[in-house]
Amino acid sequence: MSLSVPQNGVKAEHEPAIELFVKAGSDGESIGNCPFSQRLFMILWLKGVVFNVTTVDLKRKPADLQNLAPGTHPPFITYNGEVKTDVNKIEEFLEDVLSPPRYTKLGARHPESNTAGMDIFAKFSAFIKNSKPDANEGLERGLLKTLQKLDEYLCSPLPDEIDHNSVEDEKTSTRKFLDGDKMTLADCNLLPKLHIVKVVAKKYRGFEIPREMTGIWRYLSNAYSCEEFTNTCPSEKEIEIAYADVAKRLVK
Repeated sequence: MSLSVPQNGVKAEHEPAIELFVKAGSDGESIGNCPFSQRLFMILWLKGVVFNVTTVDLKRKPADLQNLAPGTHPPFITYNGEVKTDVNKIEEFLEDVLSPPRYTKLGARHPESNTAGMDIFAKFSAFIKNSKPDANEGLERGLLKTLQKLDEYLCSPLPDEIDHNSVEDEKTSTRKFLDGDKMTLADCNLLPKLHIVKVVAKKYRGFEIPREMTGIWRYLSNAYSCEEFTNTCPSEKEIEIAYADVAKRLVK
């Protein structure tokens, strides 16, 4: 599958030629489960640049792609014909070259936003890959602990939400995303992973993020209302398929 984003976008003069290659789904065409692919997809969309997206079927990788980026798996991009393959370096590169005033700056203002929730995916992976019932409870507690830390960060007001002239205690934060009311690079990194945790843990472990973690649920709800997230996200079925062999059954 190949498409232009925004689909009604008109390529302006001197606009860079950008193509994003992402992992294809089980049908070989739709968007597949890959948080790194979605991370770059979100960044480009949020930047407001016109770009093309091509899904790559890893089972039948076309010869021309083998020649373009030999030995490389999606995601990767071409920028004015130059191949770039490291996700972290691509993020830094795009933030540097697609800069204001023409393009949106996506870096977080608060350093803590970049590390919030950073260990959730590792704890989730250990939890979902475990096959020993006696280890399940401890691994679930570990996942809950990291989710609780994220929830506390999302519920705690950022410095610019605090009125230093007020004598009242600060209330719970009402911001939409990690760093404020707009998505940043931090959200592009965390949200795809957090969504996978929500879908997979429920499907294969019957585990749900506790409803009392209101900060996380507010955060996810805000993401689900944004096309920059929903239109770059694989279907829940694709995520479940991707984890069908990864999620281990609990057997004695």
